[in-house]
Amino acid sequence: MHYHGTPITPRAVLHQLAGHCFCVSFAAPQDVTECHRIGQSVMLDNGAFTIWRKGGAIDLAAFRAWSDPWCDYPTTWRVIPDAIGAGDAANDDLLRAWGADPKGAPVWHLDSSIDRLLRLTETWPRVCLGSAGAYRVVGTDAWHARMVEAFNTLSRRGRLPWLHGLRMMAMSGGIYPLASVDSTDVAQNHNRPQNAASAMARRWDAQQCPGRWTPRAEQPALIA
Repeated sequence: MHYHGTPITPRAVLHQLAGHCFCVSFAAPQDVTECHRIGQSVMLDNGAFTIWRKGGAIDLAAFRAWSDPWCDYPTTWRVIPDAIGAGDAANDDLLRAWGADPKGAPVWHLDSSIDRLLRLTETWPRVCLGSAGAYRVVGTDAWHARMVEAFNTLSRRGRLPWLHGLRMMAMSGGIYPLASVDSTDVAQNHNRPQNAASAMARRWDAQQCPGRWTPRAEQPALIA
């Protein structure tokens, strides 16, 4: 599933994407009502990446108060607040503070331990993969090496859980069996002369990931 990031302006362009899936960030929530009116599914992002870039911290209570009513929609889910670059212990503390959440998905950052990834996938039916630290740029050699290591390890445990690739729309149609991905590509680039929002969304949605993981050789030298 392809979640197209918002806000998408002008509103007429957003309406061209009726029937698609949307990602609405707590950091820019202005399209949340309209996305629930016209979208198949809505992913509520906690805004951690935007907040982290600005040097702030997530307000758990405020995010819960904003996202709770929208989670009444059966096809809406949310990304549980995370702390980029804070390490396993701090993120585990955040997860405990948040508590059980049938509509929530925790985040595993690629610079976190593989052990934490295994713990999350054993407990949660849906886990988000976030690019951070030495792996903050999606698609680099180091990033691919870490993803291969993660998928190799998970595949040895059996059937993969629902894995969502944060900012990983570019991996659509690639080697990783991601269940869903998101990107702000349409929001950022639809106004270029050669682009049209509806056509961009259709192209992305037509690129699907494989159903299972094929183990690959790992490259330790590329793993930071």
